[in-house]
Order: sequence, then C-alpha cells, then structure tokens
Amino acid sequence: MPALLATLVFDPKLRTLRLGCAILMYLTILVAGSIPGARAEIGHVASGAVLHSIAYAVLAFLWFTGSTGSAPARAAKAVLAVAVMGAGDEFVQSFFPYRGPAVGDWIVDCSAALVTSMLLWLLMPGQERARRG
Repeated sequence: MPALLATLVFDPKLRTLRLGCAILMYLTILVAGSIPGARAEIGHVASGAVLHSIAYAVLAFLWFTGSTGSAPARAAKAVLAVAVMGAGDEFVQSFFPYRGPAVGDWIVDCSAALVTSMLLWLLMPGQERARRG
C-alpha cells in the first residue's frame, strides 16, 4: 500500500491526474455548497473553519504535487491556485440568499494552502531525491 501511495503522489506521469482531481474536487465543493441546507447539515459534523481548512489543504496538496518546477515555484502555484479557488467559492456563495461570502473563509482557505505548501516545500524535495536516486 505505501508503494501505491508513493506512486500516486510522486509519479510525474500522474501530475495531470492530480490537477484534474483538484479541479473536480473544487467543482464538487461549489456544487455541494450551493445545495440548500447542505452546509447546515455538515455543520453538525465540523465547523466551517475545519471544513475549509481540510478541503483547501487537500486542494493545495493536489496542486503542489500536480505542478512542475522547483518546490518554491510549486508552492507559489498551489497557494495562488487556492487563493483564486477560494475567492471563486465565496463569489459563487454571494448569489445564494441562504449563503453569503465571507472574507474570513477565504483567509482560512489561503492559510491552509500556505501551511500545506510550506510543509510540502520542506518535506517533498528530499522524498523526490530519494525516489530518483
């Protein structure tokens, strides 16, 4: 199982798949967040900050591992992509009377992406060198 996980995360041939998964996950977040009452239902399981942190950290992980370039460049791409996706999510919410945009949610999204990308920046290069060597 660890070999399969390492292949999914580190295999350069699967970069496009990881980016595709990030886009699909983002679209799922937009659709699920637009369903009346869905946010209230899941709110019983976890707070909005927890949900945003987890979802956008996973998006940052997928974007980082799906991008090319140096670790700092991939971290920047991941944070920028999540910032745009988070802003898009909040923008879409502004169209629904039962939802509303929140700058605080966007800040949580960006913070989760920043922390995730920084950790990957620090930890992934060593993993990639070990895999190549």
